[in-house]
Amino acid sequence: MPGGHTLHPTILREYDIRGLVGDTLDASDTEAVGRAFASVAVERFGGTPKICVGYDGRLSSPELEAALISGITAAGANVVRIGRGPTPLLYYAAHILEANGGVMITGSHNPPEYNGIKMVLGGDSFFGEDIQALGARVAAGEFTSGQGTTESQDLMDQYVARLAADHPGASNMRVAWDPGNGAAGEALVKLIAKLPGEHFVINAEIDGTFPNHHPDPTVEKNLAQLKQLVADNNCDIGIGFDGDGDRVGVIDAHGRMLYGDQILVILAREILSRNAGAPIIADVKASQVFFDEVTRAGGNPILWKAGHSLIRTKMKEIEAPLAGEMSGHIFFADGYYGFDDALYAAVRLLAILCGGADSLAQMRDDLPVMFNTPELRFDCAEEKKFTVIEEIKARLKDASDITVRDIDGVRVETPDGWWLLRASNTQAVLVARCESASEDGLARLKAIVADQLRRCGLEPPDFG
Repeated sequence: MPGGHTLHPTILREYDIRGLVGDTLDASDTEAVGRAFASVAVERFGGTPKICVGYDGRLSSPELEAALISGITAAGANVVRIGRGPTPLLYYAAHILEANGGVMITGSHNPPEYNGIKMVLGGDSFFGEDIQALGARVAAGEFTSGQGTTESQDLMDQYVARLAADHPGASNMRVAWDPGNGAAGEALVKLIAKLPGEHFVINAEIDGTFPNHHPDPTVEKNLAQLKQLVADNNCDIGIGFDGDGDRVGVIDAHGRMLYGDQILVILAREILSRNAGAPIIADVKASQVFFDEVTRAGGNPILWKAGHSLIRTKMKEIEAPLAGEMSGHIFFADGYYGFDDALYAAVRLLAILCGGADSLAQMRDDLPVMFNTPELRFDCAEEKKFTVIEEIKARLKDASDITVRDIDGVRVETPDGWWLLRASNTQAVLVARCESASEDGLARLKAIVADQLRRCGLEPPDFG
């Protein structure tokens, strides 16, 4: 590829590359990104680095994958094609094959017309400044040159066997599954053939048009079919995945959704029974219940910035056995490889449930009841969103009777509970959330957030 190539500025996100196919992202873009990423690998590792490549079930993914591989090999790196499957399969392949890097063509949980690229290099997430530098390299045409090779390896069965290995192997549970026509469908069908109990599956066919519902299991309206499946078959649990299988959604036998922090509490208790005092990480949107319950279980709850790449990096830094986000990314270093894998999280959750006396519904009932808003996202201009947070932070600097945690926006703890405002790293939006032990307390917190936003010249969102 002679000279530079101009990428649409909107596709260079904080955690990945993502755009509208045929508009802001096309095959020439993925070829350029592939060549730039491989050039980074060549410069860092020398010789002919090995890079694993996978793709999800979107209609545009095969074309983008082929272009990506063309760019990688032109830079002088060798490609191992993993084929179609969930993003965690690509992470697994890069780890098992001891590859220098991994690149996944995936639009994650975005609508069908979107696609993108997730990357790992040297076993670490490739994000933030790395992605911006990659864009600059593409624009400048700073590419290495060579003649890399391409080979294919089918690791699906090996991956599924590894997932199943951490289930104890005895259970009479009834489990409902909905991979949402996403890239995890094939792996899931193979997995449940290895698991005990009775399993009921819908939307297992991989279909990049997502004909049944949007592939995001952390939005409750997308769980309607899964709830019906649980009810129709008297299931103990329902489990859903997003479009590329790195985010999990869970409902109990009564059709009630469990949020990411609630799932994390259940998983953490089992790990802490074997690892007293271990750090467990959650993002800034997590409930106070997470922090209280992890502490009660003998752990050290850690609050960290939202974003799967940021969580994964922090987890590795402090050697935490478990981490997670409200968005359903769950990371296991305890017995696993430290990346977010929704299928593996499901296996570990099932292992806990079939080994204990309490049902998932009972575990959910036993958690303290809090009054909170959902995660509220509302438009705010890209050039203003971080300024708003800084303005609010400055106003709160000398306030009394509150604690301000500013690692990611502002999370403000008051006698009534806490409220959060942060700028999204991926969209021109602000994110708000409030939580209290009482309805009156929640109303007061909502009023505080609304006042802060109005003082910044913004109309607050509908808190419901």
